Amino acid sequence: YAPWCPACQQIEATWESFAKESERLGITVGKVDVTQEPGLSGRFFVTTLPTIYHANDGVFRRYRGSRTLEDLEGYILERKWEAVEPVAGWKSPSSIMMHGMAGLFHFSGWIRQIHNYLTGTLGVHVWVSYAIFILATLLIGLLLGL
Repeated sequence: YAPWCPACQQIEATWESFAKESERLGITVGKVDVTQEPGLSGRFFVTTLPTIYHANDGVFRRYRGSRTLEDLEGYILERKWEAVEPVAGWKSPSSIMMHGMAGLFHFSGWIRQIHNYLTGTLGVHVWVSYAIFILATLLIGLLLGL
């Protein structure tokens, strides 16, 4: 979820109620703010918000059902998750590819922090910051090419 997401705000009360029922259901319920954990959004390849996953014994399944409390509970109690195709091996959050994707998301966050530091703290004009990143990209490409 993300705090600014209207759909996430809409499901928040239901999700909190679901979390309160988690002990009775024999599960653990959590939520992750993708703005604070960009690596996880990369690892799980989150493209829409909110995104719900069911994980059991290292097997991940994306929940695509209704987002009512009754349907979420039914998904667990009636073991509906068993009929859902697991996330493909290469897209699994534990795969090497998704580890790399998480790294790219961390790297993009790091670049954004540098840009914000240059423009916000040092007062560098936005286009000068872009030029610095363009030059750094070219130089790194040249060094790697050698």
